[in-house]
Amino acid sequence: MDHLSERDRLPDDDGPSEVRAAVYARTSSTQQSFGHSLDEQVRLSIERCHTLGWEVVFIYRDEAESGKDPDRPMFQSMLSAAEMQAFNVIVFWKLDRFSRSLMHAVQLESELRQSHVGLYSITEQIDTTSAAGRFNFRNIASAAEFERDMIRQRTRMGLHALAAENKWPNDNPPLGYSIDCDGRLQIVEKDAELVRKIFSQYLEVRSMPEVAEWLNQSGSATRENNPWTPRAVGDILRNKIYYGYYELEGVSELVPEYRILDQDLFNEVKRVRHRYKSTGAVKGSMPTTRKGQTMDRMYQSYCDYLREND
Repeated sequence: MDHLSERDRLPDDDGPSEVRAAVYARTSSTQQSFGHSLDEQVRLSIERCHTLGWEVVFIYRDEAESGKDPDRPMFQSMLSAAEMQAFNVIVFWKLDRFSRSLMHAVQLESELRQSHVGLYSITEQIDTTSAAGRFNFRNIASAAEFERDMIRQRTRMGLHALAAENKWPNDNPPLGYSIDCDGRLQIVEKDAELVRKIFSQYLEVRSMPEVAEWLNQSGSATRENNPWTPRAVGDILRNKIYYGYYELEGVSELVPEYRILDQDLFNEVKRVRHRYKSTGAVKGSMPTTRKGQTMDRMYQSYCDYLREND
């Protein structure tokens, strides 16, 4: 496969080098600012390799690719070449161009080490081509892991403190609530009435898609101002907070002031939701009326598409 547009094979020098390097460059957008561009990353990496006396044999470029995506096309090609020991070291401008996190880089370094391939950053103290460099890299990684564990511990302690006072852990309360100045949930009656209607409507039609369709036809939107979907309806029907059951970090208790509907209603909806699991019955097909409505929407969408692309 021809990768010349993303990966350039450089011509061999007159004599072989002891270290064969692969340069990796990545941008997260096509409008990357100067100093972070693909060409600039490659240029600086090649200059460093020449300074160290390393032979650059491959250049891999991923443009407009997220560092969180491990399936970046040229990144994966580079890892495959590393397994075949096509080079000895991967050189990059900065660690966040190479991996999504330091711990991810540690994992990659361990895998690459099996193929005798090292890592080298031209802007950071990362160089695993020597024993001392690998030792320093693992110390940095250990410090990062320790800090991550401390952050996780402090976060859990904070959540425990919130749970002890039945406070909500974030700024996004469920539909039907707001958060008061003390961080506790406060019922918003207008939205709470919508929640009750969703539960009642589900008991009537016994179908999340039909409830979502009913909500959209009535002009209602989700808390995020999006159209209703069966999944969004299901999230409402499964949320125990609506009968006052608060659960966070090991704290589980009924909080009467959080109750929007009766627990018997919640349990009845749960029974209906699980009716196929509990009885072994076969789920019925879509009602004919809903099939027709769905086909009408699909046909209308297709007609709209044809008009837009005419």
